[in-house]
Amino acid sequence: MIDRGQHPIEPWRLRETRLAMDKLAQSESLFALSNGHIGLRGNLDEGEPYAIPGTYLNSFYEQRPLPYAEAGYGYPESGQTLVDVTNGKLIRLLVDDSPFDIRYGYLTKHERSLDFRTGMLERHVDWTSPGGKRIKVRSRRMVSLTQRAVAAIEYIVEPVDQPARFVIQSELVANEAQPKLSDDPRVAAVLDNPLKPVSHDGGEHGTVLIHRTTRSQQLMAAAMSHEVDTSVRYAIDQDVREDWARTTVICQLQPGESLRVVKYLAYGWSSLRSETAVRDQVAAALASARFSGWDGLTKQQVEFLDDFWDGADIEVQGHPELQQAARFALFHVLQAGARAERRAIPSKGLTGAGYDGHTFWDTEGFVLPVLTYTMPGAAADALRWRHSTLGMAKQRAEELGFKGAAFPWRTIRGQECSGYWPAGTAAFHINADIAEAVMRYYRATADEDFLDEVGLELLVETARLWMSLGHHDRDGRWHLPGVTGPDEYSAVADDNVFTNLMAARNLRSAAEIALKLPLRARALGVGSEEEAAWRDAAAAVYVPYDKDLGVHPQSEGFTGYALWDFEGYKDKYPLLLHAPYFQLYRTQVVKQADLMLATYWCGDAFTAEEKARNFDYYERLTVRDSSLSACVQAVMAAEVGHLDLAYDYAYEAALIDMRNLHHNTGDGLHMASLGGAWSALVAGFGGLRERDGFLCFDPALPMGLSGLSFTVRWRDARLKVEIDPVAVKYTVHDGADARVTLKHAGEEITVTTDKPVIRTLEKRRPLLPRPPQPLGREPRSAMAINEEA
Repeated sequence: MIDRGQHPIEPWRLRETRLAMDKLAQSESLFALSNGHIGLRGNLDEGEPYAIPGTYLNSFYEQRPLPYAEAGYGYPESGQTLVDVTNGKLIRLLVDDSPFDIRYGYLTKHERSLDFRTGMLERHVDWTSPGGKRIKVRSRRMVSLTQRAVAAIEYIVEPVDQPARFVIQSELVANEAQPKLSDDPRVAAVLDNPLKPVSHDGGEHGTVLIHRTTRSQQLMAAAMSHEVDTSVRYAIDQDVREDWARTTVICQLQPGESLRVVKYLAYGWSSLRSETAVRDQVAAALASARFSGWDGLTKQQVEFLDDFWDGADIEVQGHPELQQAARFALFHVLQAGARAERRAIPSKGLTGAGYDGHTFWDTEGFVLPVLTYTMPGAAADALRWRHSTLGMAKQRAEELGFKGAAFPWRTIRGQECSGYWPAGTAAFHINADIAEAVMRYYRATADEDFLDEVGLELLVETARLWMSLGHHDRDGRWHLPGVTGPDEYSAVADDNVFTNLMAARNLRSAAEIALKLPLRARALGVGSEEEAAWRDAAAAVYVPYDKDLGVHPQSEGFTGYALWDFEGYKDKYPLLLHAPYFQLYRTQVVKQADLMLATYWCGDAFTAEEKARNFDYYERLTVRDSSLSACVQAVMAAEVGHLDLAYDYAYEAALIDMRNLHHNTGDGLHMASLGGAWSALVAGFGGLRERDGFLCFDPALPMGLSGLSFTVRWRDARLKVEIDPVAVKYTVHDGADARVTLKHAGEEITVTTDKPVIRTLEKRRPLLPRPPQPLGREPRSAMAINEEA
């Protein structure tokens, strides 16, 4: 174990050994619990002190107007903001007549830990009240991964050296006061009392508060119930009002005696069902939680996570901090998607309301690859959610004068929630990102029913948008003018290479699956002429190339722009907060990997030499003002042979939140970067790609890592890949007949349960020297493991 101040490095948990008041917001995000439906920020049990209170229900939002100084045709008129719903985490404590508040009295010990194997947040406190009463408090908190609507808290108090009277006040509180947030556009809008009371009820089986939003007219219910366990006499009382409910437990304890309260919580919401139906839903969830009991809920949680880690774990040998970070990343990605069940996976998961709780292309591009290969059912559900919004995407395309579907740049429910912004409105590549996620899931699972139910229609309608956006020139080349690629510092450009290549993949996939499912395709109105047009456009797609420099311009003419003044802005990052977008749009500066992402996702469109030259060129321009960049640069650095640089980028992607590298972790975790950390390790050093229906690997390790092992799910098998500096071993489990045919460095091999395969690794050498980065934007060294955060 290596000490990292208040966060020791341990392989299977994140632990905080002292409470840092100046880092409350960050710790609340790090210790957040979720199952994809319910999200609880890691606020203290007693509620105060806090930085940002947060209890969230996936896709439960309020509408707000989007103001414009000057409106324009097709500008979205309203946005959606995630609501901080009724807080059920609160358990206040009085010791005699002193409120338990760590800001008063004397705090001997305060420790919290998040265990990735149990899904449990544990807290241990040793505190002496201003009145001189020393007590110990232990709590465990969970959001159930098996009972979607349920969360639970176990709270235990005991006096240490003298008797004391304890009063526990367990509460539900709606419309908590929200802190004033910064002017950073990446944080959330503040809603004033978004929940309007509908009804409230209390009884021996639990308490329920029901509220409704004013504009979005969504109905939600929160319920709580308690079990009390103590050997002494106690009294219990209940009080229920419109915006809060309280259950009070009182007892007198001697040293050696304890009071244990288990609090069960249930949450539900709907925009369609009645008040009675929503109330009954949470009442049933509460009854189910009580039936399971605390021990039953924790047992179910461990069994769920045991199965997940068996098919998803990453073992990093030689860098304990990266090992911890990799599991932290996987755990939070799992929490974001495990029980989302046909609702969006927001860019912050349910760990905070940053970006208003919106979903972007991050989900399909960075989170779904992880879920596809580790928990494919969750990936399928996320894509089914996209399909459920298809009608709105088609309506948006029509508003913009196009055919097919135009999926929103940012949304909660499916409507476009981004005010007009060139770097978002014109970022049509999200269509191709969704199509690619559909094909990735299908190839990994061979799920034919998914294709028939939702996959083909998503491919068809996204393909139709590209045909509406693009055109053939007089020489027959197919162009996509006036679009924005992944790099948001280059907007409304012609023939963005990433967008063009991904659109072509989208078109080919639509034609391929339409041919595979002809009856379904005909039902969607796809004829042979349309299929042929898709293939023709894909074959003729124009890919700009600068022959003088020997690199691909990010978009047509990009390499002819003036260079950005990196010297003048060396201390002014992120640039979006210090420079006008107009200046960024017309110079060679890259916010996040764009052309590099094209070489990763569309690798078969580039030669090895082109990849090396492109990497060398764009490394010097990319400032990584986006959390989506480091992971992509890690993958491509590894592929072109800069393994040490790939190591640094993988470290940055994985540690983005644990070390608060972008200084905004307090607003919620960066799910795309956490998902990207998996890609940096598995696709970077493991060389994972999917080509021609095969799972392909080309592993290589950097100096500093003595080994890397990971498991992925492919069809009906779990494939384990174990890499050391000289060899790789492939093994399969999941039944006696499990087998995977894959490609190792181009060689086709078959791995079965009783026949693992070992191959020697070829040493990877870069074609070009390691390139520099923009001034002041070099990645933190992964080798400097003793450097303090």
